[in-house]
Amino acid sequence: MHKAVISGTGLYTPPHSISNDELVASFNTYVNRFNDQHAMAIARGEVQALLESSAAFIEKASGIKSRYVMDKDGILDPERMKPRLPERSNDEPSILCEMSVKAAHQALQRAGKAPKDVDAVIVACSNLQRPYPAIAIEVQQALGIAGFAFDMNVACSSATFGIQAACNAVQVGQARSVLVVDPEICTGHLNFRDRDSHFIFGDAATALLVERADLACSPYQFDILGTKLLTQFSNNIRNNFGFLNRAAEEGINADDKLFVQEGRKVFREVCPMVAELIGQHLAEQHLPVEQVQRFWLHQANLAMNQLIVKKLLGHDVAPEQAPVILDRYANTSSAGSVIALHLHQDDLPSGAVGVLSSFGAGYSIGSVILRKR
Repeated sequence: MHKAVISGTGLYTPPHSISNDELVASFNTYVNRFNDQHAMAIARGEVQALLESSAAFIEKASGIKSRYVMDKDGILDPERMKPRLPERSNDEPSILCEMSVKAAHQALQRAGKAPKDVDAVIVACSNLQRPYPAIAIEVQQALGIAGFAFDMNVACSSATFGIQAACNAVQVGQARSVLVVDPEICTGHLNFRDRDSHFIFGDAATALLVERADLACSPYQFDILGTKLLTQFSNNIRNNFGFLNRAAEEGINADDKLFVQEGRKVFREVCPMVAELIGQHLAEQHLPVEQVQRFWLHQANLAMNQLIVKKLLGHDVAPEQAPVILDRYANTSSAGSVIALHLHQDDLPSGAVGVLSSFGAGYSIGSVILRKR
């Protein structure tokens, strides 16, 4: 049995950023036009008037101040309110592949490795742009990696579930190293006309290399002390878009073909589950929670992260102990916790223990305990 480490991480940040003020200006323009167009029906009680949003409401509800996106103009156009991402020919790299490759190059560079040193690729994300051929196999070809590749989807927990799959492959000798990539274009499945959720998501891609400890040469290594996963079915976060939609023309509900959630229920139910899982995981590794120097948590909601850590430790923690990238990246689904890891790891001393954790639709929860080498 081989020991596995994370030896390099990478991040691709899209070129465009949208502030809360910009997003609200577009949303409120749409709201005012809608209310004007339906004024008589609203007065008769046949149509419900839409409410405006505000930057203060968004920040209070989520902690988000801005988000990076693959397309800005289409999202901010009140007549469109969705990204404009032209379809590419089958002979061109897909947009998810393009994002993945950029993040992967950085991860390989930090790991001090080349594509020839990698035996497998896992693309783990919440929304794949096509069922097949697998995006992972396309990324494998684009990077020139031999071996095998596959896609997987466990929504916002895809990264941690992918890390466990990669760790298992390395430990049993199926691969010397596995590249785990998380390309997320979350704005593609977000309803920008929904006041309760139009601000939640941003776009990004992350990558990390999991490899045998005896082959690793990077100064950025983390021992993988253990992984722990949990799933429990819930309808409180859902997206019903899929290929069978075309087979149900009669009575189709368009509202649930994009991201929908019962936010208060998610908050109330998920936070204690995450804290309990991480606590159990640390206990199994004989590690007191007080020994954890860093929590790289899923970046969905600032209040959720604060509550989870408080449940674990019994008190509030300093920002550097549970770093937040949510304010400028928003929720990037599976990529969020890895962005936090990528941007907030180099200051840790050798021997420092950290927890990488994800949680989201499913419900799905993942915990990866790391120790800086």
